[in-house]
Amino acid sequence: MPTAFDTPAAIGHVHLKVADLERSINFYTTVLGFTVTQRWRADAAFLAFGGYHHHLGLNTWESRGGSPPAPGSTGLFHFAILFPTRTALSAALRRVLEQGWAIDGASDHGVSEAIYLRDPDQNGIELYRDRLSDEWPRDSEGALTMRNAPIDLDGLLALSAAER
Repeated sequence: MPTAFDTPAAIGHVHLKVADLERSINFYTTVLGFTVTQRWRADAAFLAFGGYHHHLGLNTWESRGGSPPAPGSTGLFHFAILFPTRTALSAALRRVLEQGWAIDGASDHGVSEAIYLRDPDQNGIELYRDRLSDEWPRDSEGALTMRNAPIDLDGLLALSAAER
């Protein structure tokens, strides 16, 4: 029987296979606001937020010119980018929309608010912010009761409009 880690663990960076490195770098820097921290020739790049060494790796080692996985195949559903505040999530959504990028959906999960989109290689991305744990919805026995409720996108966008 597997046991829990003795110390808390966290998921570190995500490394994606992409078809076109320059196209992917452009998307992640222009649309999502990452910074390139290192490049390996024309084959790979590492990107981050806030001076970190890298949150995201991109490479074409096995995928240059490739196509996204066919529907019905296994693989990445999405990876998530956590924003520290609702206002920061609002600013990220505004940047996505201003760059003309479509979103696939948005959900209030009770524990978090999330915006979903796809990168140029059709990798799913979740942009989200967590609520404080004392705000999480729970049933009468204290178990989480996450949900998929709509988000007021106009109200969310209004937060970043006020800072302009």
